[in-house]
Amino acid sequence: MPKIKTSRVKYPEGWELIEPTLNDLEAKMREAENDPHDGKRKCEALWPIFRISHQKSRYIYDLYYRRKEISKELYEFCLNQGYADRNLIAKWKKPGYERLCCLRCIQTRDHNFATTCVCRVPKHLREEKVIECVHCGCRGCASGD
Repeated sequence: MPKIKTSRVKYPEGWELIEPTLNDLEAKMREAENDPHDGKRKCEALWPIFRISHQKSRYIYDLYYRRKEISKELYEFCLNQGYADRNLIAKWKKPGYERLCCLRCIQTRDHNFATTCVCRVPKHLREEKVIECVHCGCRGCASGD
């Protein structure tokens, strides 16, 4: 969750270009947090929150690394203020993790037999055709798909 805006925070140059998109994603996040979860499993209620968090991080990552439209100062500001997940972006830079949906999918302590999530298995190696990750609702984030 981003820190609360105050007048003391000095926003870097270029902030006004990405602020509307980040505000829209924050509004979606608030809506997902307040959405009733009647009839859903406990983990299913968190899936929209994971998706929006991934979307915000991917937006900032793409602006800095792919399109090169924001400065390093603005990129670091977004990471420090909590607009993007620093650890998830660090994984995206490594080969094999370019499409990783969340960090819980690669944590071995959260899965049986100390392995990774089933969504990390490439589609051509899966026995089942349609799967969903229990943690984030992902349907496959293996980079080899």
